[in-house]
Amino acid sequence: MKVNIEIDCTPEEARRFMGLPDVTGLQEEMMEGLRAKVSEATQSMDPEAMMKGWVSSGPMEEFQKMFWANMPGATGKLDKS
Repeated sequence: MKVNIEIDCTPEEARRFMGLPDVTGLQEEMMEGLRAKVSEATQSMDPEAMMKGWVSSGPMEEFQKMFWANMPGATGKLDKS
């Protein structure tokens, strides 16, 4: 025997039915705080400095080093074996 049950409800109705707390106020407050911090950070930095910080540090720099180290002919010396 096969039984299909289809429930049509909004996420809010599902949260209330399952007894989960309403955290929309907390989410809105946290998002507003995040927006304010991002806005403050972007106003205090110029775009060129931000790009240099993103591109020249961390995993991207390591990936570039690995790429060029393993690229044949990257150093101008070709393996003639």
